[in-house]
Amino acid sequence: MSSRNRSKRRSTGRPKGRIVLVLGGASSGKSELALQLGGSRGPRAFVATGQGLDDEMAGRIARHQATRSPEWHTIEEPFDVEAWFSKEGSEYQTIILDCVTLWLSNLVGIGLVESVIFARVAAMLDAMRCTGATVIIVSNELGSGLVPAEPSVRAFRDLSGRVNQCLAAGADEAYLAVSGLPLRLK
Repeated sequence: MSSRNRSKRRSTGRPKGRIVLVLGGASSGKSELALQLGGSRGPRAFVATGQGLDDEMAGRIARHQATRSPEWHTIEEPFDVEAWFSKEGSEYQTIILDCVTLWLSNLVGIGLVESVIFARVAAMLDAMRCTGATVIIVSNELGSGLVPAEPSVRAFRDLSGRVNQCLAAGADEAYLAVSGLPLRLK
């Protein structure tokens, strides 16, 4: 075993997972970039956090599903992402989580406070590392637009930005998708 592979192993002998963060604005190409980074090797999972609660969102989800090859096993998990990674993540070589922003919206929607959300983000990152898989996280960069008029929307934008900072700090690589072009950040 090479020294690089030895350094990726935990004391349990299980390989340490690799985390890649892909950020971008709406329709920036972030999901397409995540699929490219995901490659075509091994068992692959696509963990979707969106919920088709209205016709527009259902159509958006259907369009996203059409862009994935059938080799991707799709899991719809709008709330308990960290639990899924802990229980099922080690079965896959590559996992895409798309997207953190919708997951946060779901958690805020059920009334979770920021301290609980940040604890769940930390638990999610730990669970991702324990899978041994390459995990590609997709999240929206909301801070580049106008300052929202509504206080609750500003609070969500700020929460999303702080969560993205945590994800970027915990990631091995980070990219920003802009107009379909990837910019490597880390």
